[in-house]
Parts: sequence; C-alpha cells; structure tokens
Amino acid sequence: MTPQILFVCVHNAGRSQMAAAFASLLGGDRVAVRSAGTLPANEVHPIVTEAMAEAGVDLSNEQPQLLTDEAAHAANVVITMGCGDACPVYPGKRYLDWQVEDPAGQPIETVRVIRDGIRARVEALLRELGVPPA
Repeated sequence: MTPQILFVCVHNAGRSQMAAAFASLLGGDRVAVRSAGTLPANEVHPIVTEAMAEAGVDLSNEQPQLLTDEAAHAANVVITMGCGDACPVYPGKRYLDWQVEDPAGQPIETVRVIRDGIRARVEALLRELGVPPA
C-alpha cells in the first residue's frame, strides 16, 4: 500500500510546500503527497520558491491549497508545521508535529537552513515509512 502523506501549515506557502516537494521528489511514485493550509495564501512565498530552486526543485507553478476533510481522511500520516490549534485533528490519523521556523519574511540564508532541515526530516520520515529516499 502506498503511504499517503499530508503536510499542513497555516498558509501552505512555505514549510508545507517545501516538505511536500521533497517528499514527492525523494519518494517518487512510492508515496502519495499532498500539502494544504488552514488559511491558504495567494501564492507560495517567493523566497521559498527561490530557495527550493537552488535545491533543484521548481515550486513556481504551485498554488497554496485549502485543507479539506477529504485530504485529511485520505492521509495515513499528517504532518503539522506550526499551525497549532488551527489544524483540526481527525480521529484515527497518525499526527506528527514538526516544529519548523516559518520562512515568511526571513532572509534567504535563513530559508536555506529551514529548507535543509525540512529535507532531512522528510528523508527520515520516508525511511520510517519504508520508502528509502531516492
């Protein structure tokens, strides 16, 4: 069975976008990945798009998405990233809360550190799910 991963943050414009992109890149077709926000922004933060491009990941066509019941119910594991009480909890789902600094308004040097930390967490999660990172 293909693991279904949902990454959630408030605006779905930074952390959850980076995590989903890395999970898709490193997990390939061995995982199903979604990201969403409780109050989605209009666009992915440009600084996040820039930092991810440096890592070879194109986020220029990504759009923040609203967290839906459907996305949450489909997931085997839900990773919350800084949304606290704004993220609803669905019974029977496995939740992990990653304490990751918000890249919004940060200089590129800080966003690179956040990006690299998220990648490391995604790699560890994939290994835990039995999907060695590509």
